[in-house]
Amino acid sequence: MAFDLISSKENSLFKELRLLQATGSKGQKVRLASGHALLEGIHLIQTWVGDPALKTLFTSEFGLQNSEISEAVYSHLEICPETRIFQLDSSLWDQLSELANAPHIAGLLNLPASRLKAPQSISNLEGDLVILDRIQDAGNVGSILRTAAAAGFTQVIALSGCAHLWSSKVLRAGMGAHRLLDLYEGWSNQQLLSAVTAPLLAAAADAPQDLFDLREELMHPVAWVMGSEGQGVSSDLMAQAKPVSIPIDPRVESLNVSTAAAICLFETVRVRRS
Repeated sequence: MAFDLISSKENSLFKELRLLQATGSKGQKVRLASGHALLEGIHLIQTWVGDPALKTLFTSEFGLQNSEISEAVYSHLEICPETRIFQLDSSLWDQLSELANAPHIAGLLNLPASRLKAPQSISNLEGDLVILDRIQDAGNVGSILRTAAAAGFTQVIALSGCAHLWSSKVLRAGMGAHRLLDLYEGWSNQQLLSAVTAPLLAAAADAPQDLFDLREELMHPVAWVMGSEGQGVSSDLMAQAKPVSIPIDPRVESLNVSTAAAICLFETVRVRRS
């Protein structure tokens, strides 16, 4: 089967791919304006195979020689025959991918409707939530998304100041978790407090309440708040939340926020299971 060829870095679609990779607010504006996120690598593409939201695939002649890539491309095309497939000239992949020796496969994904909704249009969010308060490291954010999906916490709110949830780095760190989650971002503290119905539990280093002494609170829907790497949970949110500490050796100052999130979420799972 012959696919359309992109051989120049001046191609408008190739330029869009590069813009979608931009970090910070520049990349976020492009993703919102286009309604697209860029999936890079075979694992992320395999996660969305068969989903019509994966509207466009990019590979190369070299890439199609890889059995995993060719299987993913043709399997997706069989289920979603309207998918557009482009072959990039192999020389363009070094300009496209941030990964060394990256597999020649990428895709354009339509952002989910929940991502494009304005916070003020959402009156309430019921059930369990994970709230990210100004967590700026993309690896930490992606890792927390992956943990949330594994623990069955399917709603995540990223407040303003967080690494963008649909950026390339967060997508890679999330390892496909995005497909399992309802994700909201760019919310203010006030929008959060107006919409969330579950009580807030805030992970804090010096809280008097020990995580492992909680039981009754964890048997009902909760909203776990994870704060920024350097400053923790903001004072505004902490004033509305119950601070909870994870007991650690006093010689260690603190835990990485993604590690703390994993402990809190899976302790919730453990309490409910027991």
